[in-house]
Amino acid sequence: MNLENTMIEASDLIKIFPGGVVALDHFSLTVQRREVVVIIGPSGSGKSTFLRCLNGLEELDGGSIVIDNVPLDHHGKNRLFIRREAGMVFQSFNLFPHMTVRENIDLAQVRVRKKTRAQAGEMTMDLLQKVGIVEKADRYPHELSGGQQQRVAIARALALEPKVMLFDEATSALDHEMIGEVLEVMKVLATEGMTMVVVTHEMGFAREAGNRIVLMEAGRIIEEAPTAQFFEAPREERTKSFLRQIL
Repeated sequence: MNLENTMIEASDLIKIFPGGVVALDHFSLTVQRREVVVIIGPSGSGKSTFLRCLNGLEELDGGSIVIDNVPLDHHGKNRLFIRREAGMVFQSFNLFPHMTVRENIDLAQVRVRKKTRAQAGEMTMDLLQKVGIVEKADRYPHELSGGQQQRVAIARALALEPKVMLFDEATSALDHEMIGEVLEVMKVLATEGMTMVVVTHEMGFAREAGNRIVLMEAGRIIEEAPTAQFFEAPREERTKSFLRQIL
């Protein structure tokens, strides 16, 4: 691994929820700049918890996270940097219902990046063009399909010009016909060189856009490998069993 090229260094992470549920069990993963790492695994394996720990939404019980050479520690300045530089897209769209699409995307640019309204507005329209819904700029979230709302959520995350994008089952709440339109936006980001960590059940996306696949179970990595090797020649019996169930 080229340390100068490392975007994310997660080392020996431990996360235990009330009741003694171990979500991350000495979990370690390194992600390089411009790499797309796809994390798969059964429900409850710790995939989403890992993403939430990466940008400080969950507190760790042990281990360390460094993103773009900045440690996620108790210093507020560092946490703010990481929240800003690690854009996250969730299963639910989390758009402000009382704001138009344009206003949803403008807001963080003005408040966090301290842009003028005019500067924010220009980037917003560029991003809506990128995700293919520029004509919806003045609509409200309830007037959009689920796929369109998720594309707005992606545009909103991109508006902060993050260095890494985290996707937590971004298509799982969508009807089947809407999944493709969101995955296409994610594929474009991958081809443009955005560093991405993607938790998904969409194996077609994993094969096409992923540089590396990670299989998690019980808070640990069962297997990680370059995409072609992972799908065509997995080493672990648990991986082979998992792939038989989902492919």
